[in-house]
Amino acid sequence: MRRPRSLIPLLAALPLMAAGPDPSAKVVLAVAVIYVTALLAGELAVRLGQPAVLGELLGGVLIGNLALVGFGGLEFIKSDAGVDLLARIGVLILLFEVGLESTVHQMMKVGSTAILVAVLGVLAPFALGWGVGAWLLPEEGPYLHAFLGATLTATSVGITARVLKDIGQSQSGEARVILGAAVVDDVLGLVILAVVTGVIAAADAGTTMSYGSIGGIVGKSLGFLVGAIAVGYWLAPRLVRWAARLQSKTASLAVSLALCFVTSYAAYAAGLAPIIGAFAAGLVLESSHYRWFTDKGEHPIEDLLHPLTLALVPIFFVLMGMKTDLRAFLEPGVLGLAAALTVAAFLGKQACSLGVPAAGGLNRLAIGLGMVPRGEVGLIFANIGLGLTVQGEPVVDAAIYSAVVIMVVVTTMATPPALRWSLARGDRQRARLSASIPPPSDTAAPAPGTSHRP
Repeated sequence: MRRPRSLIPLLAALPLMAAGPDPSAKVVLAVAVIYVTALLAGELAVRLGQPAVLGELLGGVLIGNLALVGFGGLEFIKSDAGVDLLARIGVLILLFEVGLESTVHQMMKVGSTAILVAVLGVLAPFALGWGVGAWLLPEEGPYLHAFLGATLTATSVGITARVLKDIGQSQSGEARVILGAAVVDDVLGLVILAVVTGVIAAADAGTTMSYGSIGGIVGKSLGFLVGAIAVGYWLAPRLVRWAARLQSKTASLAVSLALCFVTSYAAYAAGLAPIIGAFAAGLVLESSHYRWFTDKGEHPIEDLLHPLTLALVPIFFVLMGMKTDLRAFLEPGVLGLAAALTVAAFLGKQACSLGVPAAGGLNRLAIGLGMVPRGEVGLIFANIGLGLTVQGEPVVDAAIYSAVVIMVVVTTMATPPALRWSLARGDRQRARLSASIPPPSDTAAPAPGTSHRP
């Protein structure tokens, strides 16, 4: 007798069911919850004129604190190793995509103004963040103070780029300075992060680092970035050209992700954060490298990478929100710390506008505001801090992490309207100045003692 077709899939699954519980079951449930949260909260944020990433973060805060109202069914998501792994991969892809949006040529062409803006936009927030920590948390010691400073160096230029595009200013002089400085800002911020985490890791091992050792970390970080970019700049186009000879439709994406992950592992093996390697891999890959694919009618790498970004990056943002404990805000000083960090975040990036020449006609205020949002980069830095310890004690506890999240949320929400206002104000001032200058006359004024008659 022939078996009914409907029984065949069930019979095939019986050996798997008999093998015991499936470790992926909780992971897929957690990811489903995260996707629904990201979808609904992201949609609400967009309808309110905010970036979707902000909604994903706040949605995570909401579901991560449902235990406060008696529902603890989602608490397992916060500590699930599978979800954490997916979030970490999502971060690497996110930094890889950020690197893809810039190129080595852009880094070499940003000019002295953008470089000075970037340097000031890293040093000033770092000093202010350290100062806030030393002022409000003197008992915590210099490791936390340095980490707070490093967190404030971050810039999420993607939010600023979207605003500039929306208001038709993406080709303005201010936009060129902001976007150019952001590339250098990312590099310097990652170097500072490498130094701070290296110092903290040494302290956790029971040793101290001399200035020479710190200089060694700086040299190693810069050396890795320069070396990875130099090797990748030579290797990347050759890898892509080789992959273009293959018949597989996934060759373009596969070789790009392989380069991203290998460079990330190389950064880890060198004692640096894997995100540094992912960013470097993105920098060396340019759209022109993929012409062998696009000439065959295939999609650009950005289009192929986008679905993967949409699938994995929201897991990171929602999970980061879930790790924010609202009960921490009841602790004395947390809201004050959050407010102080937010003020330092704004003032620190405004200091970078001092690098803009006064006679250049550029809107200094708009450039400073364009560097303010911390967004996803600030969250990545804060998440790294959660994993740092000194002699078994966490460097960043739940209260401090929650204060950093508030700073990230406020700077991300405030930047779009502030940047629109600043650019519109600058346009009005230029229009008034133009109106106050009389147009040149077609005929020159006669010299004294001369006549108008021919």
